Amino acid sequence: MNAVVPKEEFEFSIEGMTCASCVSRVEKALGSVPGVREAVVNLATERATVTGAGLTPAAIVAAAEKAGYPATLVDQGAPPTAAERAGEPLWPVLLAAALSLPLVAPMVGMLFGADGTLPAWWQLALATPVQFWLGARFYRAGWRALRAGAGNMDLLVALGTSAGYGLSLYLMARHADHGTPHLYFEASAVIVTLVLLGKWLEARAKRQTTAAIAALQALKPEVARVRTTSGDLDLPLARVKVGDVVVVRPGERVPVDGTVLEGASQVDESLITGESLPVAKHEGDAVTGGSVNAEGLLLVRTTAVGAESTLSRIVRLVESAQARKAPIQRAVDRVSAVFVPVVLVLATLTLLGWGLATGDWEQAILNAVAVLVIACPCALGLATPTAIMAGTGVAARHGILIKDAEALEMAHRIDTVAFDKTGTLTEGKPTLVAAEAAPGHERELMPWSAAIQAGSEHPLAQAVVEAARRAGTERLSAAKVAAVAGRGMSAEVQGRALRLGSTRYMQELGVDLSALRAMADGLQDEGRTVSWLADVTSAPVLVGLLAFGDTPKASAAAAVARLQALNVRTVMITGDNRGSARVVAERLGIGQVEAEVLPADKADIVNRLKAGGRTVAMVGDGINDAPALALADVGIAMSTGTEVAMQAAGITLMRGDPALVADAIDISRRTWRKIRQNLFWAFAYNVVGIPLAAAGLLNPMVAGAAMALSSVSVVSNALMLRGWRR
Repeated sequence: MNAVVPKEEFEFSIEGMTCASCVSRVEKALGSVPGVREAVVNLATERATVTGAGLTPAAIVAAAEKAGYPATLVDQGAPPTAAERAGEPLWPVLLAAALSLPLVAPMVGMLFGADGTLPAWWQLALATPVQFWLGARFYRAGWRALRAGAGNMDLLVALGTSAGYGLSLYLMARHADHGTPHLYFEASAVIVTLVLLGKWLEARAKRQTTAAIAALQALKPEVARVRTTSGDLDLPLARVKVGDVVVVRPGERVPVDGTVLEGASQVDESLITGESLPVAKHEGDAVTGGSVNAEGLLLVRTTAVGAESTLSRIVRLVESAQARKAPIQRAVDRVSAVFVPVVLVLATLTLLGWGLATGDWEQAILNAVAVLVIACPCALGLATPTAIMAGTGVAARHGILIKDAEALEMAHRIDTVAFDKTGTLTEGKPTLVAAEAAPGHERELMPWSAAIQAGSEHPLAQAVVEAARRAGTERLSAAKVAAVAGRGMSAEVQGRALRLGSTRYMQELGVDLSALRAMADGLQDEGRTVSWLADVTSAPVLVGLLAFGDTPKASAAAAVARLQALNVRTVMITGDNRGSARVVAERLGIGQVEAEVLPADKADIVNRLKAGGRTVAMVGDGINDAPALALADVGIAMSTGTEVAMQAAGITLMRGDPALVADAIDISRRTWRKIRQNLFWAFAYNVVGIPLAAAGLLNPMVAGAAMALSSVSVVSNALMLRGWRR
């Protein structure tokens, strides 16, 4: 028997990546390290996630640096550093613009008949710091790429602007004795300035795509007030242990996951679950770290802290989803890997073609420069990850946690949603829906029933006790309480011998049920569970009946209607009896019902739906739903259910609201639409721009502006997802 090798996972910050070609090169370098099973690099977050066995972080860092990209090991789930939060500095852009403006201004003046061309030496003095100081980043990154035997965006920019700068130097030297010729320093300087501006705008926009994680990280308080035998102490959150009692005052954030020991309040959980209304909390209720205590003092027994808290797990899930690649991105990466070499060949052909055909090598160089500058694969690298980051971020804000990019991509294709019934479409706990007394026993039915059930943990018993409490029924005590296996209960209340249980039990006792039989039959046809109460002190006498039902969630019918409006077929799969399942399905508008299904058979039904060519999502919350959740194209688990169900699912709903299923599908569809739009524009810039540049129809400065705009436009388009509303 082979031993199971534990999987290790590390996250690294990668510097110097500028385009999709860089991503491919870093992934290839990291993947070559012994023990690495997978290396996933995200251009938008500038981080790499490496998984494998027997990994040495130092070896991974060395491999990245050998490829030309400095790497640093980071704590997974750690908030961004100050440098990451600050992003690209603005001053190089402003300084480059200030130095380039005097070079461009005379060109604008020529449109109005004014010739303000600067002397050649002035142009050289203004352009040189832009080219070699402010633009040094392009040379450094381009040189690293060349040493690694590859190319990237920076290499294209460095070659293009250097060609324009070099051509200007040549013309200066050639015409030194004949006045100032037309030079191209302004083209090189403006291209560098525009690219720097584009990178600054891009970095600023990328930071906004991580706003969801930043908002979640900000929910973590740094200090908790812990109650001890010597009084309340303010302790760093890292020192709080499971079992500690934490004091949460009105207006404070709950620092830990826990259970309310004392107090009552309203708690705002909106940034965690997406629930807009405050949730009432009383003794025994669970509270989540990061939520806000509104009005009452709470004493909370800690159940989870640090990495095991709900908030930390949410952050890890969102980060994981944003780090992973959607399947479509892998195809884009394959294209990007050969993109730069192809562009270099096209630029060379443009140079030779124009030079040999016309003899005007000056124009040939300018056209080749335009080809190099317009052909930037940066937008290709950003098109998919920025949309995924924005989509998963907005989903998290609305209480939907998407485990990986593949689940997000697959969800847009869902055309069938299979729901578990109990706890998913219904509240998951029975309630007393009818209590009908036999003639003459109107005053005894509820007090006697509640007295018998008061000590029982059975869900039906708790439903009776809760209904009696809400109705303000007189509280009585019961004696000689005993369970009758498979039938019901017996007890004495106020000196009366009482029996509570099934129809079969009543028939065995000889109780005449005819007075309420018609009502009982009607309730059972509606899927209700009926229990009877009888007084057998002397001759058996019927006291009344109790009917129980699992109430559909308030949002369930609207959730099903929204799915149908999205052209998604709905199916209910349940182990309950056909009558109960049929009634719930009719109330909610679900057309297909699979009732009396054994837990092991739920997965078979999902498989049958998939075999019909449908893309199936399974929605459930129990351990018995886990196989079906794992088998479905997309598993959607309720966080109100079991941990096993959530581990098996690709999407977790942070509150037990079935309406979130339609939200998840809608967000996925909109995200997929943004990905396609971004890829279209990223390719369109190159498909249209490169031929224009090669044909001499694109000025290098215009090419630089278009290249900068391409990256900014795809990120800005992705950011529009942040405005999603139901």
